[in-house]
Amino acid sequence: MTGVSPVTVPPIVVLDEIDSTNAEARRRAEAGAVEPLWLVGLRQTAGRGRRGRAWETGEGNLAATLLFRTERPPAEAAQVSFVAALAVADLLARYVPSHLISLKWPNDPLLGGLKVSGILVESGASPFGGLWLAVGIGVNLKRKPIDAERPATAIATYLEAPPSPQEAAEVLAEAFERWLRTWDILGFRAIADAWTARAHGLGEPCVARLGHETVEGVAEALDADGALRLRLADGSLRRITAGDVFFGGA
Repeated sequence: MTGVSPVTVPPIVVLDEIDSTNAEARRRAEAGAVEPLWLVGLRQTAGRGRRGRAWETGEGNLAATLLFRTERPPAEAAQVSFVAALAVADLLARYVPSHLISLKWPNDPLLGGLKVSGILVESGASPFGGLWLAVGIGVNLKRKPIDAERPATAIATYLEAPPSPQEAAEVLAEAFERWLRTWDILGFRAIADAWTARAHGLGEPCVARLGHETVEGVAEALDADGALRLRLADGSLRRITAGDVFFGGA
């Protein structure tokens, strides 16, 4: 992203303790918050991940949510999760070697092949028209979760003195704003191409768990709308728009 002019980053509000930065973003949105802002929780008592899973933040890790309003339709607005993943990749690249960083569909940033971050996007009708979006991002800076559902890691595994949550939030906010601007100016194709350049597992066999159905195939590519193209054993193509995808151990 060299040569890109400076961006204006929304204010960052640091909260010593909060139930969940996404829950606080929702409360503010429903109370009529208009201007975009970042919420950072130094301690979360009820962090949440995708599909209602608990998200353990851990002391010294980053729990942040960007709240903003958009006029994009819901299906298009949901593509912001890919913007968030690219911003996390840029954050990680500030502190660890770039070759260790990859992105697993739909929105799992990996470090050394292990989960290091989680992204949760929530939305609702804004009182001022359009949608409010709460883009929740958790990054393991200092420690990995004790009871992780899947193998996890932290920046501290590779760096003796990882960044503080406040420092990481500033780096993340700037990276996010740059990718958001890329999306606005060049469209989702530019985001999809950048995401694909860091993709984990493309061309490899995988298992997709889709609610009450499990599908196996080879992950081919990211579609123009962010869906994962899965080539099944019979040669047919299946578009995966929601679910969990597993490649080997990841």
